Amino acid sequence: MSNIRRQSIISSVLIYVGFAFGAINTYLFARNNIFTTDQFGLTRVIIIAGNLFNSFACLALPGVIYKFAPYYKGNLKDKDNDLLSVALVLAFVGFVVTTLAGIVFEPLVVKKFSDKSALFVQYYFLVFPYLFFYLFFNILEAYAWSVKETVISNFMREAGNRISVTILIVLFIVGGFNFSLFIKIFCCLWGISFIGLFFYLMKVGKLHFTFKISKVTRRYWKKMAVLMGFIYAGLIITTMSASLDTFTIASYAGIGFVAIYDVSNYMSSIISVPQKSVVAISISYLAEAWRTKDMATIQRIYSRSSINLLLISIFLFTLIWLNYDTAMDILPLNPAYREGKMVVLLLGFKFIVDMGTGVNAQIIATSTYWKFEFICGVILLSMIAPLNILLVKHFGIVGAGYSNLIAYTIYNAIRIVFLWKKFNLQPFTIKTVYTLAIAVVCYLICYFLFHNMHSWLSLFLTSGVYFALFGAATVYFNLSPDVLPVWQTLKKRLGFKQ
Repeated sequence: MSNIRRQSIISSVLIYVGFAFGAINTYLFARNNIFTTDQFGLTRVIIIAGNLFNSFACLALPGVIYKFAPYYKGNLKDKDNDLLSVALVLAFVGFVVTTLAGIVFEPLVVKKFSDKSALFVQYYFLVFPYLFFYLFFNILEAYAWSVKETVISNFMREAGNRISVTILIVLFIVGGFNFSLFIKIFCCLWGISFIGLFFYLMKVGKLHFTFKISKVTRRYWKKMAVLMGFIYAGLIITTMSASLDTFTIASYAGIGFVAIYDVSNYMSSIISVPQKSVVAISISYLAEAWRTKDMATIQRIYSRSSINLLLISIFLFTLIWLNYDTAMDILPLNPAYREGKMVVLLLGFKFIVDMGTGVNAQIIATSTYWKFEFICGVILLSMIAPLNILLVKHFGIVGAGYSNLIAYTIYNAIRIVFLWKKFNLQPFTIKTVYTLAIAVVCYLICYFLFHNMHSWLSLFLTSGVYFALFGAATVYFNLSPDVLPVWQTLKKRLGFKQ
């Protein structure tokens, strides 16, 4: 567990560097007199559309890599491992087919979005270069996770791309080129992260290509094909579920409201950063534990991921919510973005639920019951699609927040019950209750002390007092078995006596 903890901390720190640049980007996009809400909304819609197309083009190959990488590693020499080579070839086939389908369905895009989101219709074909670079980065990232090179891959995903966007925005502001050129370059930026990760893996000797079909591929290709089929369907359903809010808002409210929703979503999603690193690092350990039927390790990863991610998510969300109004008052943002306050609250609760239930999806996906993830995806889509359409029509972008919270709460509850009934695995302890209670008490103290103050000073005071209260309570009650080791290491590094 110490290796998972160490890599999780390093990955989280590096990813937060990326989020710092992401915050700068969001601020520059949302600030007055640089980009219109429609232009900012276009960047978001292209990203979401690219992610959706990626779910079709990737053919569920990252999931296959996660599941079968231990078998390749245990039975082949590195130079004979054809897993990455086969995945890249299949991904290219997926890209070609998806692009052709996207061209065929262009009239439908025009019909659905020309009224409220004409800018997206104008630049629709830029989705495909975005897809190309994003797809191949995802394949390479999955391979990096399988060989436990998670730190750099997480940095390239979260920081590398955002730093590239920051540089592009600065060049746009000072360089004087038009938005048309900006958005074309924007859609190719994942290529930088792909190239960076490619050369890193080559440098550390983890990159091997061979087009000779190995004995492992010949032995397991049928099982891999079945796995691909189920994960593929589940991935498409899950991605569609995650994309529906954006497309529904763009279609019914307009692309400008997509920008407002995205700013709120970005503020809420800051809390989910550690989840990404924990998931990335846990997958290979879970796959190996299932292979050796080590249920104790699986339960340990499950419970620790739950309490650790719950602590982090509640701490970060409460910090954001305490300072929301102050930040809106002191930053020179377009006033339109204030409309997203309730979205921040609802999506924040959604992320707390998703993180606080631990790595349940990854446990199921790496088990022999991975088909159940497909069933969960069908349930999620069957809930979130009608909820999004109904609630966005009646409540605007706030409706998308409600639909996400309701659907993802039920979604995670189903997976928790499944793991409990099937394997007697469950993530919660009494310390889960303590964490929730401590968060409420710390929030109320800081709220009543500082809620009438709206300045940079009050922002730092509120954050500092909340950090001290919550941090002290977490250490005092030893809410996680990983807290004290981290605290002792921190004191040692800072030179305090033990």
